[in-house]
Amino acid sequence: MVVIFLADIKREPRPEKAKVVDEFTQKVQGAKSAVITGYSGLTVEEVTQLRAQLFHAGVEYHVVKNNLARLALNKANITVLDDMLTGPTAIALAMDDATAPARILTKFAKAHEKLNVKGGWLDGRKVSLDDLKAVANLPSREVLIAKALGSMKSPISGIVQVLAGPQRKLVYALSAVAEAKGKTA
Repeated sequence: MVVIFLADIKREPRPEKAKVVDEFTQKVQGAKSAVITGYSGLTVEEVTQLRAQLFHAGVEYHVVKNNLARLALNKANITVLDDMLTGPTAIALAMDDATAPARILTKFAKAHEKLNVKGGWLDGRKVSLDDLKAVANLPSREVLIAKALGSMKSPISGIVQVLAGPQRKLVYALSAVAEAKGKTA
């Protein structure tokens, strides 16, 4: 009896799985960043809490089979994450703020040791866990915009104060003269 192993043969997924792969591929292509996590050991309540935090930040959190995730990521021309697709895997996709999943997941992982942040993808390149922690420490987009606007406003208001200074001094001088004349009259 001869046994032949067909492990190296790659086959296409079944039609129902192909639909899932296509849908996930579209989501990945629309995402600004992705973070891959291992969720083994988290309770349903903890995962629900995490999903709620991610949802409020505009992040989609998908539990996917590694094989289907690999197919979808490869279809989206993202091959740098293949080595992270081991064990129970969930992928957080940022649709708006690219730093949101890194911030939320690293903060959640500090409070819940069972969540394993494996790494991710940002601007077409692989991001390690250390890089994700650095990104998580960055202020949000809104805070950065507010700081930029504040720094632009500061010089303008300084110029206004300098230009208004002589006029203000003239008004003070005229009011002092008026008071002096009012006391003598």
